[in-house]
Amino acid sequence: MAESRGALRSRSELESLVSQVLEEAKTQGATAAEAAVSVDSGLSVTVRLGEVETLEYHKDQGVGITVYFGQRKGSASTSDLSRASLREAVTAASRIARHTAEDGCAGLADARLMATDYPDLDLDHPWEVTAEAAIEIARACEDAARGHDARITNSEGGSVNSFRGAAFYGNSHGFIGGYSATRHSLSCSVIGQQDGAMQRDYWYTVARNHADMESPEDVGREAALRTVHRLGSRRLSTRQAPVMFAPDVARSLLGHFVGAIRGSALYRKASFLLDHLEKPVFPAFVHIHEQPLLPRALGSAPFDNEGVATRNRDLVVDGVLKGYVLDSYAARKLGMTSTGNAGGTRNLTIDPGTLDFAGMLREMGTGLLVTELIGHGVNNVTGDYSRGAAGFWVENGEIAYPVEEITIAGNLRDMFMGIRAVGTDVDRRGNIRTGSILIERMTIAGE
Repeated sequence: MAESRGALRSRSELESLVSQVLEEAKTQGATAAEAAVSVDSGLSVTVRLGEVETLEYHKDQGVGITVYFGQRKGSASTSDLSRASLREAVTAASRIARHTAEDGCAGLADARLMATDYPDLDLDHPWEVTAEAAIEIARACEDAARGHDARITNSEGGSVNSFRGAAFYGNSHGFIGGYSATRHSLSCSVIGQQDGAMQRDYWYTVARNHADMESPEDVGREAALRTVHRLGSRRLSTRQAPVMFAPDVARSLLGHFVGAIRGSALYRKASFLLDHLEKPVFPAFVHIHEQPLLPRALGSAPFDNEGVATRNRDLVVDGVLKGYVLDSYAARKLGMTSTGNAGGTRNLTIDPGTLDFAGMLREMGTGLLVTELIGHGVNNVTGDYSRGAAGFWVENGEIAYPVEEITIAGNLRDMFMGIRAVGTDVDRRGNIRTGSILIERMTIAGE
């Protein structure tokens, strides 16, 4: 049942489609236009309790079109890439633009910011895995988890996902660029039981190149270990204590930081970090920066969604906020220049200190290690933070016992300034790269 999913439309085909749209927009009287074409394909397999639960192939394609008549803007999209359908989409976008109000900040990103000579970031590594092979990988992963400990009594399955896509963007500045990229992953989630109580946990690996993924056996064993370690969880009494976020949940803290310095939040005056440029927002040892040009990294891109060249840049230096996260519209609203962040940040990184995971626990001494966050109790306007959590109580630098059904609370301003250390245990499985983050003190609400 071999299925070749690696074949995508050629670079010349995709460039031609973008050019067609831009030419049609010009013909219909638009003063400026931009278009993005994407095609992708993939395979997803889930095996549960040794049996195939889902097997999906998918293919998708589409084009998004935005036209400008002066500073009136209209957008449309279609999944039909025929010439007639593209023409109809441009017509629809033009009709919308003619009926919208003028917006003085609308328009393409500045021509001088367009990417002109960008590197190949080694993002495209097709994996011609057959459905049968993917099933065996998922089964081996789940088997390793289920066989690791007798207390593993059930499974939510092992899953393999393989994705390949290509995207091209162009605008009437004359810019057309694009690239292909892959993303492959393997995950496993299992359920453990002890003394009538059940816990679940999971693990996963993800990479551009499937050869860089962890082995199915390692993923399965880690999922089982994490699940077993949570058995016997207790609740805590309400208290204040240091809190350490494990790397895979620590990235959410940086996500809240990005949300607070995003242009749309700033020009709407809906951010707790409004007017904080060039002010301390973290302790002096904190350095946060973007690395969009890292080869093979999951967040890498040579240009943003508006064709603006991406570049390495500092957001926080010596604890001081040095830059915002801006696309061209937000930049104009704020009287600034695009930072190449249409579509978000890319490989956002907080530099680690010198302590590994065990060293971070010793540095904390006694406190809470958070390994799971629940709910979305974060107010981006005030910075108030309150989320359900689970993890482990730590005493004298050693994990004492698992905990659950607690809430951690604070204010992000205080939490950011209260960071005591960042660990060397950096999790690179996403667009935000961070080690464990230790915060001096938070409120823990329990019994």
